[in-house]
Amino acid sequence: MQIILVSRHLKAARTITIMPRHLLIAGFVFLALVIGTSAMLSWLAGQLRVTDGDEAMSLQQSGRAQQHLSNNLQLMATRLGELQAQVLHLDSLGDKLASLAGVKREPSAERKRPGGEGGAFVPAPLSAVELQREIDRLAQEVDARTEELTVLESHFLEKRVKERLMPTTLPVKAAYLGSPFGVRSDPIAGLRALHEGIDFNAEPGTPVIAAADGVVLSAAYHNDFGNMVEIDHGEGLTTRYAHLSRMGVKPGALIKRGELLGAVGNTGRSTGPHLHFEVRMLGIAQNPARFLKQGEEFALVKRR
Repeated sequence: MQIILVSRHLKAARTITIMPRHLLIAGFVFLALVIGTSAMLSWLAGQLRVTDGDEAMSLQQSGRAQQHLSNNLQLMATRLGELQAQVLHLDSLGDKLASLAGVKREPSAERKRPGGEGGAFVPAPLSAVELQREIDRLAQEVDARTEELTVLESHFLEKRVKERLMPTTLPVKAAYLGSPFGVRSDPIAGLRALHEGIDFNAEPGTPVIAAADGVVLSAAYHNDFGNMVEIDHGEGLTTRYAHLSRMGVKPGALIKRGELLGAVGNTGRSTGPHLHFEVRMLGIAQNPARFLKQGEEFALVKRR
């Protein structure tokens, strides 16, 4: 193929001859341009898709992280509420146990606020760091309250033991109060003498019970006291039950408050059936009324 070029700038016409190889080269160049353009467009589209996918994945991950943070905050808030309720419960138990143990309990910092308080309720949500700090503080409060309850329990048990060992129960029921503790005219000798106990007048055979827990020291006959049971309550405190008609315990026996010891009688140095009741500390006679008045029964004893 020949192409003739004619121009006024050319002195003579030029003839260009196009061979088949030229057409083939031109075709290849055009095809390469088309393929390159298509590849470029495909790459750009892929990049756009990757960018969109990354953004979507980033948004999805951000949403999951936000949900995880929200769940953790909810769990921490729940734990905080549980600890607050536990502290209040332990405070209530501490107050009751301190009252039972007879111990004055020091108020906690939360309960020391003087004067009145009030105002509108404006919620102030805590951050994760603040929540964790408050949880740690309340956990320490729970530990402190638990230790305090352990101490109060010890005081309470000690008080209960002392109460069980303190002779405050009336040793004989349905009795009349006879000679009190102190100086009196001896009923047999008629001379001034010290009466080291309290007499309870009752019918022969009336049950005699232990005024407190203890261990039987002796259960034997004495010239002055007749059949007498003596009980050791610990720490030097003992009680005596004298002039019994019979004895139902033996030395070494463990005795509970209110347990039967024997029966009212008229044995030994006595002018009639009655119970002679003594309380001694380190062997020295004490006024039994001081102990019995701590119970509720002594005030109901009839006087002749």
